[in-house]
Amino acid sequence: MANIVVVGAQWGDEGKGKVIDILAKDFDYVVRYQGGNNAGHTVVIGSEKFILHLIPSGILHKEKICVIGNGVVVDPKALITEIEKLESEGICVKGRLFISDNAHIIFPYHRTIDEFKEIKKGKSKIGTTKRGIGPCYADKVSRSGIRAIDLLNDKVFREKLKENIDEKNKILKILYGFKGFSFDGIYAEYARYSETIREYVCDTALMLNNAIEKRKTVLFEGAQGTMLDVDYGTYPFVTSSNSTAGGACTGSGIGPDKINRVVGVVKAYTTRVGEGPFPTEFSADIMNDIRRRGSEFGATTGRPRRCGWFDACLVKHSVMINGMSEIVVTKLDVLDELEKIKICVGYKYKGKVYEEMPADLD
Repeated sequence: MANIVVVGAQWGDEGKGKVIDILAKDFDYVVRYQGGNNAGHTVVIGSEKFILHLIPSGILHKEKICVIGNGVVVDPKALITEIEKLESEGICVKGRLFISDNAHIIFPYHRTIDEFKEIKKGKSKIGTTKRGIGPCYADKVSRSGIRAIDLLNDKVFREKLKENIDEKNKILKILYGFKGFSFDGIYAEYARYSETIREYVCDTALMLNNAIEKRKTVLFEGAQGTMLDVDYGTYPFVTSSNSTAGGACTGSGIGPDKINRVVGVVKAYTTRVGEGPFPTEFSADIMNDIRRRGSEFGATTGRPRRCGWFDACLVKHSVMINGMSEIVVTKLDVLDELEKIKICVGYKYKGKVYEEMPADLD
């Protein structure tokens, strides 16, 4: 059995959760390798609907081991809420969920900075979920972030938190007139979180590599989609991590030689949440009809998704970037009542037709 990466080939919300749920029964481990609780996978089992933001959807299958990799940024409050919700519904999480000790932690100042930056951008806003994802990744790459392993070491945690709060309070006061955060309040809150998540934190890269050596199989799940990848998406209207297949290696500590297949997921039409270019976007009347029939509302925020015709240029770009070996098409039935179905095969700009995805947003 191969190790497989499942990745969205559009702007996310392609139905990856359903595909992962179908595939998970044949794998030993399911790994989330990027993003945070700004994404959601919706899985319906019988009459029950599960919306998971951080925990891999493989958790719904008994005996499957689920991993939150080092490429994920973790809001511990959101994670604990998700664990408690699953446990209350009879789904055992303890002993089956593991969090990378290198995963970075989201703090209240990340969420506040996220919100203020969006407000300040005005009409040029990105359309983030304001959950602190981008600012947390920014701290990670600027080498000032706090990891799960730091959270578990009281001395290190105190020092790093003090430095971060001092810095963030100055930034928030000067740029936004915000009074700032209390060290004592955040420290006490996160000290409680650390005691709850301690049993889940470990060296997941070592765990996964040892498992693969023993011929265990791994299913890697990405959040968002290829066109929201920070390097290859419609920048700057993107997420802050690598949602492409390459992110599975860097976000979990697995070498590329361990990945055997990449499965792309596409809708029979195209959707995106938030701001940014969308060449095939529907007119208002078709938009409302498809949105209603396809239940096109964000699993995380409930925001209505923008909908449009299938964009073959975009998907061709995704196939190339990810090295996809096969594609799953979802929601074909949503288009059943339309007399004609359109497919985009190129972009016309100033009299020239572009058949490849351009980096220039214009």
